[in-house]
Amino acid sequence: MTNKWRTVVSNRRPAGAFALLAGVAGALIAVVLGFLTFGTQATVAPDGLPVAVAAPPGPLQAAANGIASHGGGQVSWRVASPGEGRKLLEDKEVYGVLELPSTVVVSGAVNPSGTQIAQQVLTGAAQAMGGAPKVETLHPASVAGRTAPLALSALAWVGCLAAGAVLVLAGRRIGRDAGAGARFTQIVSAGVLVTGVLAGFLKLWDSALPLGWDVLGFLFLASTGFAALQTGLLRLLGVRAMAILGPLYLVAPAVAGQVPELLNPAYRAVLWSWTPFRFSAEGLRSLLQGVPGAPDVATGVWVLAGLLAAGLVLALWPGRSALQQTEADAPDRVVQVGVH
Repeated sequence: MTNKWRTVVSNRRPAGAFALLAGVAGALIAVVLGFLTFGTQATVAPDGLPVAVAAPPGPLQAAANGIASHGGGQVSWRVASPGEGRKLLEDKEVYGVLELPSTVVVSGAVNPSGTQIAQQVLTGAAQAMGGAPKVETLHPASVAGRTAPLALSALAWVGCLAAGAVLVLAGRRIGRDAGAGARFTQIVSAGVLVTGVLAGFLKLWDSALPLGWDVLGFLFLASTGFAALQTGLLRLLGVRAMAILGPLYLVAPAVAGQVPELLNPAYRAVLWSWTPFRFSAEGLRSLLQGVPGAPDVATGVWVLAGLLAAGLVLALWPGRSALQQTEADAPDRVVQVGVH
């Protein structure tokens, strides 16, 4: 009886230790995700938000200079002529323009979070001068047009990640890692099929949104870039890569949905500066709103093409994968049974 009791106690100790460790792990995950997701949204505040005030030469020019001298650190004013102000808005160097005497100009091709704050600031400045401003929107965007860029980027990430995970799990199931040909096929097929799904959502959400070759090509580049990077990391790390790639779905959209001037400087430097979602979302936003010449389109193409190239190198470079390495290091599948 005593030996049996000791056996029960010794078997319970590891279970209790693992239970405590599991609780600690859950708390740590909650802390990390709290800082990186809800913490991002809870600390949103304008910091150097770029806006412009435009006026023709003459008395209104002095008023424009007076407006630009106020705003503190929350707003960064630029004084321009009416034509220059609209050019700054088209190039997304500012989030809105106050054209004196009382016209607020915003753009549907600009991130909605920045546009909303800029419109409030510019409207307040116009009202302070004693006028009721008229709001003019360049490239007006529907609700779907404002939502789709970030939503489709996130769906592309999740869809391609699921495809890569299935390939890894299938390899574990059969005890043999997929070869370079299979990985390449998975990357291309995931890119094509996920692009088709995203195009279908665009038509479902708002049939008026453009769906030309530029939009389809950008979606395909984003999808294949995501798929290649994910497949490369899954090849190197196996299922452990999901601990990195999975949380990005929660973290990156919360950051990419904001403009950098609204983020806490720490989040701006640590997360916003590199998250791939912002490049795909903002480039797609410009294409959907008919501004293919906006700088973020070219930037998005270069960044996503870089992700694709780096991912293909990781996924297709000759060598043993994490699964193959594990199998090579493991003993033969022969279990020696001793006779006692």
